[in-house]
Amino acid sequence: MTAGRITILIADDHPVVRAGLRALIATDAALQVVGEADTPAAAVQAARELSPDVVLMDLRFGTAETGADATRVIRVSPDAPAVLVLTNYDSDADILAAVEAGANGYLLKDAPPDDLLGAIRAAAAGESALAPAVAGRLLHRLRTPATSLTARELDVLQRAADGLSNAEIAAALHVSEATVKSHLAHVYTKLDVRSRSAAVAAARASGILA
Repeated sequence: MTAGRITILIADDHPVVRAGLRALIATDAALQVVGEADTPAAAVQAARELSPDVVLMDLRFGTAETGADATRVIRVSPDAPAVLVLTNYDSDADILAAVEAGANGYLLKDAPPDDLLGAIRAAAAGESALAPAVAGRLLHRLRTPATSLTARELDVLQRAADGLSNAEIAAALHVSEATVKSHLAHVYTKLDVRSRSAAVAAARASGILA
């Protein structure tokens, strides 16, 4: 913390969103924005250089890398800051990717301002902050683990839904194409489908993907 304040890094690819968050945070004297980043790679670099207490992390940046990828790198670093995901997406794939990556909290961008400010303080204190819809999805998965896709399977399926080829998915996840094909095969079996397009359609119909 700087002079008793909780320091914050905002990672989002939309300038208007970053400006809005900066303005909101400025209303709380206990909080201070120390930097911004518009890509996952920039978020990782800024977290290393600025050592914030909390990183407000979007999940989708229009790049192969996601906010979950950046969160994973940030959270394993020495003296890692807390990461609070702030996004428009609440699909199982997004939630589990973030939680598995080590996010301390997960809020939607339509959360009331006071909820967001409170979540930042909670994350800085090492506590968890989950939007009600997110908490409900996680509870549902805990109750039905046998039919659930793993976080990695969801990650692969989400990237397939985004239009990435097997080779592009493999490069983004730093695995082989054979591994990607294996994950997709497991997805097909669990969703009882026979193709990538059918898997994406079934996942969206069931709420697994947004």
